[in-house]
Amino acid sequence: MTTPCCGRCDGNLRSGWSFAFKPPRTTSTTNPAAPASTPVIKCARCAVQHKPLLRRSLMASLVVGTALTLLNQGDTLLSGHWNQALYWKIPLTYCVPFLVASYGALTNARQ
Repeated sequence: MTTPCCGRCDGNLRSGWSFAFKPPRTTSTTNPAAPASTPVIKCARCAVQHKPLLRRSLMASLVVGTALTLLNQGDTLLSGHWNQALYWKIPLTYCVPFLVASYGALTNARQ
């Protein structure tokens, strides 16, 4: 019996720490009705570096982070009275939605 390996780094997959992702899209002109190929299984280290996951999480954090920043700090930003706390509050406001979106995507992809 062979041990399952990561589709990116060929490392061994531990139980509960493997993630399935859709394979990269290929434009098949020969048979467009061909069935979808098997998912790519990745280890946890490679899964957190999966470019489509990072791109979606980044977009979610930009949209949600901007909305939250405007709701929570908008009056301070527009008045021009910046205090020292804004220098850590604003980046944190963008980090939280990024982490939540990434966690949700990884939980959904877990094998």
